[in-house]
Amino acid sequence: MKKRIISIFMCLIMTMPFMAQAADETEVTPMRGVWVSTVYNLDYPTKKTVSESELKKQADDILDNAAQTGLNTIFLQVRPSGDAFYKSEIFPWSHWLTGTQGKAPENNFDPLAYWVDEAHKRGLELHAWINPYRASRGLTWEQLDSNNPAKLHPEWVEQYSDGNYYYNPALEEVRQLIVDGALEIVNNYDVDGIHLDDYFYPAQDFNDAEEFEKYGSGFNNIADWRRDNVNKMVAMLDSELHKAKPDIQFGISPAGIWANKSTDPRGSDTKGNESYVSSYADSLAWIESGTIDYIMPQIYWEIGHSAADFATLVDWWIANTQNTDVKLYIGLAAYKCHDATPPTWSSTKPILDSLEYMSQKTGIYGEVYFRYQSLNVVDGLKQDLINWYKTAPDTIPENAFPDEQKINSFMGAFTMLISAILR
Repeated sequence: MKKRIISIFMCLIMTMPFMAQAADETEVTPMRGVWVSTVYNLDYPTKKTVSESELKKQADDILDNAAQTGLNTIFLQVRPSGDAFYKSEIFPWSHWLTGTQGKAPENNFDPLAYWVDEAHKRGLELHAWINPYRASRGLTWEQLDSNNPAKLHPEWVEQYSDGNYYYNPALEEVRQLIVDGALEIVNNYDVDGIHLDDYFYPAQDFNDAEEFEKYGSGFNNIADWRRDNVNKMVAMLDSELHKAKPDIQFGISPAGIWANKSTDPRGSDTKGNESYVSSYADSLAWIESGTIDYIMPQIYWEIGHSAADFATLVDWWIANTQNTDVKLYIGLAAYKCHDATPPTWSSTKPILDSLEYMSQKTGIYGEVYFRYQSLNVVDGLKQDLINWYKTAPDTIPENAFPDEQKINSFMGAFTMLISAILR
């Protein structure tokens, strides 16, 4: 009996190092990113132009500024609305780039190729940010290029009440178009990641009743069917992107509230707009199925916000990503320091308070700021971030939480030990 207890005890002791190793297996560089918006010429280019030299200069300025601030990752919006900031055989050149959809920059300059090369020269990662379902923004149907997929296949799109056109997520052809478009980027450019933001279904009154009637058998309601359509697209992207480039990072940045607890008991203790309901983005399904490499919720509120407290939401996302292989990054609303007159936030304090709160947590792998121009126009923000990153750790443990299998192994050995002692 004594020998058996000793043997089990030794197994328990041998298991314990693996528990410690699971919590701190390898060190990784935390994400310190910024979104660079091209839609409406918010960040790049600041106005439509065909000038190669101007497009290069603006790119250099942004990359230099990001590096000086202490950032290490750029999320460049390369397909803002069914058009491209790169040479594409599928989508036309963006009118946000040159002023006319389908018109290339002078000398056939390729912005994405330049951004990738120059980012890597500076030690920065470059993630290609695409909006999968937006087919138009700021253009009439007549202004769309004749080779635009929406023009070639008008049956794939629906005009929404805002006047813009959206690809119908219910269609297999649309899902394939999105996958083909992302693969074109990965196969032709040395990007570090493919990134989707929070635009999925435009709203609950999207005109897809006919498709639901045709394809929705097996679903009790149109909401679950819509979420399944998005989930299928995400799963296809995950599978095909990693076949093409196994180390590609594929992730999504949904709105900060998945669902309120009042809507779903799994939801957060909040009272705000729910992406699960409004845009049919089921972030928990992506996390649970592992069809994304990272999730980057846009937690665009301050600590203590009455309806959507930053701390409450950060804790909720940590809880729902722990013991998974999905990394958690947090999207921060730097734009709120200059979004109105007076701005929502009168100083950079909410940003710094958020960074401080996150620094005390385990399971967060970094943060990304929306958006680039905030670094320039918000008084003191750039210097605040420079100062913050001077003292922030350069690496963090990759496995923030013990692996579930190792926990089970430990608990199994522990249970065996106790049983043997009690017998």
